[in-house]
Amino acid sequence: MTLKWLAVVVAVVSATSCVTGNVVVGVIDGGQLPLVVNVFALTVAGTAVVLAVVAELHDRLNDRVSALTEFLVARLNEIEAHTGDRNTGFVEGYLLSHGQEAAVVPFGRRGRGAAER
Repeated sequence: MTLKWLAVVVAVVSATSCVTGNVVVGVIDGGQLPLVVNVFALTVAGTAVVLAVVAELHDRLNDRVSALTEFLVARLNEIEAHTGDRNTGFVEGYLLSHGQEAAVVPFGRRGRGAAER
């Protein structure tokens, strides 16, 4: 049982026991339960309701983060599939057009500029 439903059950049992106790004591003795018992039961019920709401919000937030993560992973995979290394294609094309002995040599340093002449 999840935390949310456990908190709901605790709240319902606490509120029901408070009401039932007050009704039984009121019918039998014509009075009510001591204030401490009523405050304790209502405090437990209120705390359980707040805990149930927080647990529900946590579940919703977790679901949204999971959906966002799945969307981002799918989008990044799609971008990766459409994006290729253009230099790799250029080098492979160069090697295919010049035969197996062709060597790919990186560009050397450029000649001296006009300022150094």
